Amino acid sequence: MHTLSGKKLDTSKGNISGTILLLAIPMVLEMLMESLFSVVDIFFVGKIGVNAVATIGLTESIMSVLYSVSIGLSMAATALIARRVGEKKIDKAAEVAFQAIVITVLFAVVSGFLGYIYAEDLLRMMGATDAIVEEGLVYTQIIFTGNASVVLLFVINGIFRGAGNASTAMHSLWIANFINIVLNPILIFGLGSIPAFGLKGAAYATLIGRSLGVLYQLIMLRFGKTIFQISRKAFVLKKKIVLKFLKLAAGSMSQFVIEAISWIFLIKLIAGYGSTVVAGYTIAYRILMFSILPGWGMANVAATMVGQNLGAGKPDRAETSVWKTVKFNALLLGIFSLIFLLVPHFFVHLFTTDAEVLLSGTEALRYFSIGFIFFACGMVLSQSLNGAGDTKTPAFINILVFIVIQIPLAWVLSKGIGLGAPGVYCAITISYLIHALFSFIAFKRGKWKVIKI
Repeated sequence: MHTLSGKKLDTSKGNISGTILLLAIPMVLEMLMESLFSVVDIFFVGKIGVNAVATIGLTESIMSVLYSVSIGLSMAATALIARRVGEKKIDKAAEVAFQAIVITVLFAVVSGFLGYIYAEDLLRMMGATDAIVEEGLVYTQIIFTGNASVVLLFVINGIFRGAGNASTAMHSLWIANFINIVLNPILIFGLGSIPAFGLKGAAYATLIGRSLGVLYQLIMLRFGKTIFQISRKAFVLKKKIVLKFLKLAAGSMSQFVIEAISWIFLIKLIAGYGSTVVAGYTIAYRILMFSILPGWGMANVAATMVGQNLGAGKPDRAETSVWKTVKFNALLLGIFSLIFLLVPHFFVHLFTTDAEVLLSGTEALRYFSIGFIFFACGMVLSQSLNGAGDTKTPAFINILVFIVIQIPLAWVLSKGIGLGAPGVYCAITISYLIHALFSFIAFKRGKWKVIKI
């Protein structure tokens, strides 16, 4: 019960494997809860029609840039706070948390306003048809309006993880998901005097759920008894901390923005094969993310352990922690890989009964599952470098893999050779194999052990 209680865990002491598991349980559950948002939306929206599902897929592809920035900010917060906690400088960790939240809110307000104004242009840029724009524009606008809840949920949970309070991060997503699950069918299809909002209802449910999750986070940060509190004396912007945070965040954000740009290009290729293929790809991708995000939970364990152990002056313990986490994650995602290879049809059928969408989604999921082991290794090694404060190396690797290699390879396989959508799926799997290899080489060099942040 220690893992779920909200108590802070000092990862620089005790048995390494046991510590990994104590952190992993709430972090994996947290990531499962995060991925549950998209799965729930697709489950209910899939009953509306193909255009509704395609709208969510295209909107998520646009939002992937926002998610990339959110994850980047979150990773910077985790790295800095884990290092300060490892150094036993709790007051300094609280100061970092305050700076991170202020920067996050500023970004969310600006990006949300721009996203709302240019929602239609963004959808059309992604290849949306007139029918999709007519049906889904309001959904996209609502999602952009509420992006502050998305970014804050990511970043504040990054703060909790850095402090070793992974269970508190998990609790916030329990709250957000419970509300989203309850409200989705009610707001989409109506109940009693509550009208049926259709696709808009899914956006409202997600917005309300995430916002209440953020409210819980803020209450715990300010008044929680089991974590470090952001007291009033921390409510001061400090230029030195802001610049350090932004420097780390820039490298972290660029990693995921680069990957998001690649994903946007890929879905534009997919969109050329019709709404049915886009819908199938969207369902398969949601299932993929539901499976991969627990792996990200394991990767976050490695980042926290690296940060705290470097802060405590224990680089060898940090390295051992990473290799053990790689093994655990390979086992976790290997199980998902086997299941999806054997029965992909079963999982896609949970979201659609359309025969063509079912066929397309099953094909995509089978291709994706081949790369799960590569995902597992690459994400842990990359996050470990980020946890050490080396955000530049993973960014360089991502440029090389996802821009220089993946985009041209996807075009060649799909258009040049004529494999169609499966060519894009193959390019994705091959790219993650290369990413894992490059991350392994970078981590083995060991330069991350001497970085000061």
